[in-house]
Amino acid sequence: MYRKDGENYFIVDAHVALWDARPDNQRNIHGKQFIDCFYDYHRNLSPESEVWPYEEFLYYGGERLMKDLFVDGYVDHAIFQPARLGAFYGTGFGQTEEAFALTRKHPGKLTYNHCFDPRFEEAGLKQLREDAARFGLKGVKLYTAEWQGDSRGYKLDDPWTYRYLEACRELGIRNIHIHKGPTIRPLDRDAFDVADVDKAATDFTDLNFVVEHCGLPRLEDFCWIATQEPNVHAGLAVAIPFIHSRPRYFAQIIGELIYWLGEDRIQFSSDYALWTPKWLVERFVDFRMPADMDEYPQLTVAQKKKILGLNAAAMYGIDVPAEGRLPAPAVV
Repeated sequence: MYRKDGENYFIVDAHVALWDARPDNQRNIHGKQFIDCFYDYHRNLSPESEVWPYEEFLYYGGERLMKDLFVDGYVDHAIFQPARLGAFYGTGFGQTEEAFALTRKHPGKLTYNHCFDPRFEEAGLKQLREDAARFGLKGVKLYTAEWQGDSRGYKLDDPWTYRYLEACRELGIRNIHIHKGPTIRPLDRDAFDVADVDKAATDFTDLNFVVEHCGLPRLEDFCWIATQEPNVHAGLAVAIPFIHSRPRYFAQIIGELIYWLGEDRIQFSSDYALWTPKWLVERFVDFRMPADMDEYPQLTVAQKKKILGLNAAAMYGIDVPAEGRLPAPAVV
């Protein structure tokens, strides 16, 4: 828990990964392109003191993850959001077995979400049911631009995707996290377009659609969809590190999200190991809107507490200690 100026902030990092992008796990040049693009994001948006050596970035392991999140990073609970990328990496990019083993070792600290790809059709549906039972899934992470064979992406409103969402409903998997943000080489930008979220959220009102990266660079499109679909939420992964490199841009992002969605549908995410949570939490708690951007109000302590952890905790049923909760509303 992070403590500053007499306030306690319960931190849920809602988007972390444990990946292996070392050369011996790269299937082809695209595996190197992908992790090199990741590293460019990391290097260009981080404070100089927080930039990792490239070799460490390729693979860091569970021991370092636990230290960076829970010892140094103030995190109380973190949620794995894996990307498979089987066309680029031999054992996948996100390491399922290693991440799940870590989750079982630290059940109060970690939640494991898995992934599915509707292009596997019936075989994939069978696998989803097996995965739901094995992992106790409460959520999944979808990468709609992932390559498979000749296909370079799919949409949330494709017929097969709807069958998988129907299975999620039956299996009690209520939280659908979708990468809808900046493209990553060599993936196609248009495969991350946010438009398909609109139809799926309308047709599955009992599911939560967490749009990771809040649709960037399509923030306006995302906000117009989310304001009319109350089951659409914003994940701040990739958006929040702009608090360092482009603070006015971050002010615009968070200001628009608060205006359109309100503070109850925004979730903090470090996108570890793209960035470590320590400096992001510290900067966000200290963040103030620039004085000349007065169309956006200052964020309150209560709003920051919701975004940093209480919203994701409510979505995932994570217990929050009394000192990390907001005061109960006064009874009139």
